[in-house]
Amino acid sequence: MEKVLNFKKGRVPLLISMPHAGLRLTPAVEAGLIPQAQSLPDTDWHIPTLYDFADELGASTLAAEYSRFVIDLNRPADDKPLYAGATTGLYPATLFDGVPLFRAGLEPSEAERAGYLQKIWGPYHRTLQEELARLKAEFGYALLFDAHSIRSVIPHLFDGKLPDFNLGTFNGAACDPELARRLQALCATHPQYTHVLNGRFKGGHITRHYGNPAQDIHAVQLELCQSTYMEEVEPFRYRADLAAPTRVVLKQLLEAFLAWGQQRYG
Repeated sequence: MEKVLNFKKGRVPLLISMPHAGLRLTPAVEAGLIPQAQSLPDTDWHIPTLYDFADELGASTLAAEYSRFVIDLNRPADDKPLYAGATTGLYPATLFDGVPLFRAGLEPSEAERAGYLQKIWGPYHRTLQEELARLKAEFGYALLFDAHSIRSVIPHLFDGKLPDFNLGTFNGAACDPELARRLQALCATHPQYTHVLNGRFKGGHITRHYGNPAQDIHAVQLELCQSTYMEEVEPFRYRADLAAPTRVVLKQLLEAFLAWGQQRYG
């Protein structure tokens, strides 16, 4: 295995996690993918570019190198389902559209997948855990923003068009409710975008596992509609004209997150 993640240490108590931004494949996964999966359509495209203002904010960033088609970093190691109904697991077997991901008999072996868990999933979560511990030790609290994006229309996963900004706090368990209210209120000041709190996407494993308000660790997931910043069909081109106003909202959300923490903890 080569490099499995990109981590940059920041100077404020905020970590931005990007678990589905990776594009790399292992030989076994690449060899087995069906043709329509080879363009990696279920990627959270361009997330590091979209959030490249993180440096300016002073936030730490953690981004995956490997595709979710290899192993999904936002699923628990025991692969217990997080959502009722259609979803994908630790080792995805289908595309978001419900089509089998691998050609019959060409899925990675159990041994290969055990290696992915150890060498890709493990380092990401160790880095995430260690950075949250460092932030809490230095500042007395830690803020975690799990950054995702998804196509706006996927009938297999949800009805109709998804709201543009989907905030998830695991129904309030992952962060202070006042923080969630502030982020929701900020979204409401941008009526050109639709938003929801704890709708179809309530937060995956990272939000649920690491968010612990009682321990002063507050986690929020954002599932962003890709239609707000890119073309949702191949070649999945980044659209700077669409992204510019979206980035204004994203930056304000993270500034509000930091401001809430400073006000709450002094």
